[in-house]
Amino acid sequence: MVSRILAVLAAASVTAGALMESGLPGTVPQWMFIVLGCLFPTLGWLLTTRRPAVPYGWLLLGTALALGLGTFGVGLAVRAPSLGWLVAPLSALFAAFYGLTWVFVPLMFPDGRLPSPRWRPVAWLAAGAIGVQYVALALVPELPHGGRNPLAFPGSVDMHWVASYAQLVVLVLALIVLGGLVGRWRRSRADERGQYGWMVAGAVAGLAGWVMLLAFQFGALALGLLGVLSVLGALPAAIGVSIVRYRLLDIRVGRRGSRLHIVVGVRPTVGEMLTTLGTALEDAPEPVEQLGRLAAAVRSGLNLSWAAVALTDGTRVVSGHEEGQAELTVPVTGGLGTIECGPGRYGPLGEEDGRLLEALAVPAGLAIQSAGLATRLVNAQEAERRRIERNIHDGVQQQLVALIAGLELARATGGGTGRLAHLRDQARQTLADLRELAAGIHPSALSQGGLVEAVEERCALSPVPTTVTSSAGLRARRFPDEVEGALYFTVSEAVANALKHAAATKMEVRLAQTEGRLRVSVTDDGKGFDTAVSPLAALADRLDALGGGLEIVSADGKGTRVEAWVAVDG
Repeated sequence: MVSRILAVLAAASVTAGALMESGLPGTVPQWMFIVLGCLFPTLGWLLTTRRPAVPYGWLLLGTALALGLGTFGVGLAVRAPSLGWLVAPLSALFAAFYGLTWVFVPLMFPDGRLPSPRWRPVAWLAAGAIGVQYVALALVPELPHGGRNPLAFPGSVDMHWVASYAQLVVLVLALIVLGGLVGRWRRSRADERGQYGWMVAGAVAGLAGWVMLLAFQFGALALGLLGVLSVLGALPAAIGVSIVRYRLLDIRVGRRGSRLHIVVGVRPTVGEMLTTLGTALEDAPEPVEQLGRLAAAVRSGLNLSWAAVALTDGTRVVSGHEEGQAELTVPVTGGLGTIECGPGRYGPLGEEDGRLLEALAVPAGLAIQSAGLATRLVNAQEAERRRIERNIHDGVQQQLVALIAGLELARATGGGTGRLAHLRDQARQTLADLRELAAGIHPSALSQGGLVEAVEERCALSPVPTTVTSSAGLRARRFPDEVEGALYFTVSEAVANALKHAAATKMEVRLAQTEGRLRVSVTDDGKGFDTAVSPLAALADRLDALGGGLEIVSADGKGTRVEAWVAVDG
């Protein structure tokens, strides 16, 4: 409503002022002036109603008001010179119109914000110079079209020079802004290049039009008319083309039947976002790439300058050029990470954006969980590889070196029966150690006899009484190697932890297949521990990767129960 009132006021002021100056029915140049003068309020009203959070529309309305009220002041000077106290401050608003069109309209294109903080001195200096020029013009002795200015005071004749110097400062700053605009045009993305290109052309044409208006004062009527056309129409034309052809601020002109209408780009619905995200994640097999697709989908869907997906382990993937603080941060399902949103390209984020992000919490959590699980599995595999390498180096390798040295010594000295027997025993021990090491990788009993037999063989070596029970028929069943391996090593690690750390005196291992799941549980009567730090994190990740899970129940002095499961057929 406010924007409509301001737009109507600006357009009415331009119309009334121009007709008051020329008289009814008005001349062709005046009607041309009226038509062109209504472009700024029209564009300002369009942007403020379609994108109310974007300051640029309000800037255009301010420019339109300066033009309209300034024109109305000049019209009053012709029809009511006795109202000089009103004519002077109104007609002086042309200073604000020129300053805004020269400096602020191109500088703050396209969203009404400064391109960067380094432009603040230019903006403040321009605002000061425009203010000085306005005051000086309001205090000059003569009114437009003659007559004495009642606001003038003795000595104010020099205000003409003050206004001229202030205008020169504004002009210099306008050239600086134009240079910056050209730089932004050259650095812009492909989808923005057309918008900035037209704004550069509009700014150049506007400044050239002012030069033509100066020529009009020396009798060049044709140049004067062309100058009015450029001053009033160049920038609105540039903005209009940016809307129609390049969808400035995501606004475009569409066709409904035989009529044109304004269409504002709307953010996608929750369903559209989920569909787009699902397709993006499916096309990205690598977990880290999935995080990048997720960040890109959030950035595109919410029209953000940048978006990031951060994991709790420190992994962070950003889409866009990250600059400034996040305006909105939403945790994803499972507490595995967050989605961070930078500033909106067309205004601040609102409640609708928050709802969209909350709807993305579940698929985002799955993507983050996938990436985090892949990272942990890689780390676990690397740790296991190094453990095997260390065991080979520190154990079997040293034994083989000693065995070779003993054989060399026996050959050199013609070693007797005792030495050969010692070397034989050493070789047998090395073989046993190799078998134990191989069993740690994949026990032969698991490959030959299955899960139940392998668990029984492992628990038979326990120094404390350990009972192994299994459901009927499970001993004869075989399952995929990765399933049997994951559950076997879960049992093995749980038994080892109970023996090393829990001071258990007895243990019980159960294996069962129920409700489509293959389950194992290890219970001990040890001293228990704090489950906040799980000693089986790597195994939990391994089970998770198979679609299973791990649960540890423990308390001080009450023992520990480790339960693991994997979904299986049958």
